[in-house]
Amino acid sequence: MTEQQDIFGHYRKIRIILIWILVLNWAVAFAKIFYGWLSKCESMSADGFHSLSDGISNVICLIGIHFACRPVDKDHPYGHKKYETLFSLAIAGLLFLVCYNLIREGIDRIQHPLSPQIDLISFIIMLTTLAVNFWVMSYEYKKGKLLKSDILVSDSQHTKADIFTSISVIIGLVVMKLNPALAIIDPIITLMISLFIAHAGWEIAKESSSVLCDTAVIMDDKKIADIVLAIKGVKNCHKIRTRGRSDDIHIDLHVQVNRHMHIDEAHKISYNIEKSLKNGIPGVTDVVVHLEPKE
Repeated sequence: MTEQQDIFGHYRKIRIILIWILVLNWAVAFAKIFYGWLSKCESMSADGFHSLSDGISNVICLIGIHFACRPVDKDHPYGHKKYETLFSLAIAGLLFLVCYNLIREGIDRIQHPLSPQIDLISFIIMLTTLAVNFWVMSYEYKKGKLLKSDILVSDSQHTKADIFTSISVIIGLVVMKLNPALAIIDPIITLMISLFIAHAGWEIAKESSSVLCDTAVIMDDKKIADIVLAIKGVKNCHKIRTRGRSDDIHIDLHVQVNRHMHIDEAHKISYNIEKSLKNGIPGVTDVVVHLEPKE
């Protein structure tokens, strides 16, 4: 199997996962929004729109991996994998937009309060969708780590925020059912939900930005140095740098060898360094070795 076929296979797995999760997210969103509208429960509708944004983020993810799986070309000699990280930022932007709309709606409901209708169906819908979201979050996060996919991990955090908001809505429903006079808690929970969403967006933006800004992927240079110094003929190594994503790590470093060494032998050492780093550190895809004479 060629490297490009391997990449296509990798993203095909991610695509299938996202399509199934998209269907589940929109089913959950429709149930919350529709019954929240019927019962005039703003917090349930808000939670539904949060679930709807989960589905929209799934669509963004699908677009992102469409670009990420493209082969290396003349204009993109390092490949297109960072498109996956770039579209993760789009998910963060979507979360901030949802947060803004929920804050606006929550403040409006505080100024113009309504008494929501709380019944058994409200609890059944919220508990069922909570169970679905918990399964989706766990499954997507596990697969994201397994496939080393920024998009799946970011999207699972989006769903994780949805779980917290659903729990807060259920608590609010219980309080309002026990004491209808506390209907003000409905818009207050909506505002709390917006804070959960903003936090999830910030975490995704921070993680994605570190990749796009070439933050060091491997912070411990000693891990790399130990592998390199174990190779016969290497006298010293320094100026170690890493960048990229956890599944696409690029390393460059300076290595000192005997100044009288023949170029063929030096080239062999360079090859062994590249091979050892790729075998010793998961995710390493490119190694650039700068050979220097040891005085």
